[in-house]
Amino acid sequence: MSVAILALKNRIALCQSMVSKFLKGAKYMGFFSKITEGLKKTRESMMGKVDTILNSFTQIDEDLLEELEESLIMADVGTVTAGRICDQLRKKIKEKGVTDAAQVKGLLKEIIAQMLEGDSQLNLSTKPAIILVIGVNGVGKTTTIGKLANNLKKEGKNVLLAAADTFRAAAIEQLEVWADRAQVGLVKQSEGSDPAAVVYDAINAGKARGADVIICDTAGRLHNKKNLMDELAKISRVIDKEAPNCARETILVLDGTTGQNALNQARQFKEAAGLNGIILTKLDGTARGGVIIGIKEELNIPIKYIGVGEQIDDLRPFDSKEFVEALFGHGEIE
Repeated sequence: MSVAILALKNRIALCQSMVSKFLKGAKYMGFFSKITEGLKKTRESMMGKVDTILNSFTQIDEDLLEELEESLIMADVGTVTAGRICDQLRKKIKEKGVTDAAQVKGLLKEIIAQMLEGDSQLNLSTKPAIILVIGVNGVGKTTTIGKLANNLKKEGKNVLLAAADTFRAAAIEQLEVWADRAQVGLVKQSEGSDPAAVVYDAINAGKARGADVIICDTAGRLHNKKNLMDELAKISRVIDKEAPNCARETILVLDGTTGQNALNQARQFKEAAGLNGIILTKLDGTARGGVIIGIKEELNIPIKYIGVGEQIDDLRPFDSKEFVEALFGHGEIE
């Protein structure tokens, strides 16, 4: 092979590598810009108040910290978490000898980033893996399941949905629409059927079809915790029998527009059902996205996904660094 041909091949390989990196970067920036846009209202509300407070102080004192704590509470971070953030701020200010109020924002960013750290990946380590999705009416549970199925299918997973919310009127029909949109399979029975029987059918269908992931739309009514616990326990027994040792997730869907009510719901569901993670929806339509910080800090439940729009691709895997960058608007986390 001549030197000229070898050099040309090397140039082509280099160009292909550069194009690949560019496309990956463009895709990432597309994702990031969507999250940034989705958090616009939360950013303007929460960080706008923080900026106003910091700009009104020339030195750091207790009045500054108290006003910051109040602003975080108003941004739906929660009383407990806001107090912890400001306690850590006091500690960092003292440790680093910070005297300029303008530097406090960077410290605040560090603290929130640390609070949100943790594994947010779904456990899909077995075939099939089973995801039970719960949530009260109106939070976008069935829509979220459809979007999640679409996400996982795009990752190359063979996804099967189970319409095990047989309690809510039209839940089965709504899930059927989303199964068609995501182009994934669906197992269903009639309204009022035993949810555990639907899950049983879905597991056996999943085995026959080689499903990687089975996503079960389960009931989310909280007005009777015992019924919910009994229903989930029955489903759990079916899974133990039909798919022993399978990876299993119980995911709660919450409406981000409800602020502290979302935190209270998460606390109740954690007590009633046990949770592996949370999906927070409708963040694009609210200034109350600060509740994510409170949920993660107070309840230590991982945030798995966030919803930042109405389109099928607008359910994003939660990335704590991306979230904090989008929340603060600019800069890098050390």
